[in-house]
Amino acid sequence: MSLEDLSQRLSDLDKALSGIESVLDPDAKRAEIGQLQDEVSAPDLWDDQENAQRVTSRLSQLQADLERVESLRQRVEDAEVMMELSGEEDDAESEAEVGTEINKLSKAIETLEVRTLLSGEFDERDALISIRSEAGGVDAADFAAMLLRMYTRWAERHGYSFEIYDTSYAEEAGIKSATFTVRAPFAYGTLSVEQGTHRLVRISPFDNQGRRQTSFAGVEVLPVTEEADHIDIPEGDIRVDVFRSSGPGGQSVNTTDSAVRITHLPSGIVVSCQNEKSQLQNKAAALRVLQSRLLEQARIQREAAMNELKSDGGNSWGSQMRSYVLHPYQMVKDLRTDHEVGNPDAVFDGDIDGFIDAGIRWRRTTSGA
Repeated sequence: MSLEDLSQRLSDLDKALSGIESVLDPDAKRAEIGQLQDEVSAPDLWDDQENAQRVTSRLSQLQADLERVESLRQRVEDAEVMMELSGEEDDAESEAEVGTEINKLSKAIETLEVRTLLSGEFDERDALISIRSEAGGVDAADFAAMLLRMYTRWAERHGYSFEIYDTSYAEEAGIKSATFTVRAPFAYGTLSVEQGTHRLVRISPFDNQGRRQTSFAGVEVLPVTEEADHIDIPEGDIRVDVFRSSGPGGQSVNTTDSAVRITHLPSGIVVSCQNEKSQLQNKAAALRVLQSRLLEQARIQREAAMNELKSDGGNSWGSQMRSYVLHPYQMVKDLRTDHEVGNPDAVFDGDIDGFIDAGIRWRRTTSGA
């Protein structure tokens, strides 16, 4: 690529970053950071732990957002200097170095651009994800396990922490269901576009006759609740059952009745947790999951009311949204955005950023935001 082409690309990136800066408003973030730093320095901050957590969390998030955009702006300016020097010296090696940096900048700015589209009420929160096997028997259970690995590998690739709360193993292979959290900035807003029915087509490894099998798995993504949400769950509204953990062993597994199942009687919602060592810890984790489900239920009810007023019917998140085809050809395709790749192995190994970015852009377009 010529220096003229590189210069044009860098100019386009500069404009894209300027557009992002106009949305993120770094000056406003600096002002809010200053105010929050004053609050953090107050000696009585932790007298109100709920407020202290809100303040420190918001400060950390703002500082990270500001550092990200400032770092990109500095890199764009440095690339401009590198390009000028490369032109003066007519150095092919320097020119190649500029090209490499521009490619990296392009990806980083595109990622940040997608982040600016996440402006929903709960988009900034951690994500609570549930995967369940659906139609397809043992192949569906195996597919659900493949999706669980896909999302945890995605989290590992990005350095995000995750915690598996509960796994229900299928008898022959795979899992009936699993519930886990991903802790990362904007985890819910990012992963919420993964919600829906996923479809796998392949030659079944569980079929002695080697026939092609279609199986399905459902993915549900909820925002993790915070103490400030104040979801009141009266003790009389829940039934708590305890049982022994199942699945691969370890300390405290299959030895005591430490696993907890909570049934919310008014709604019929059932959640369970068996990951922690003590019954008390499992109950606390299960209550957090229940709160997230009740929060989502309230959000859906609000959305339904708004959609009824708009008469547009809303979005059908439960419908089929992605196909993974391993036979007779190799392809993964998102049925909403038409984004597709020809390497299912990479996708199942957590390479799903292209699908997520396309999904976020699609949602923004279809919501009319």
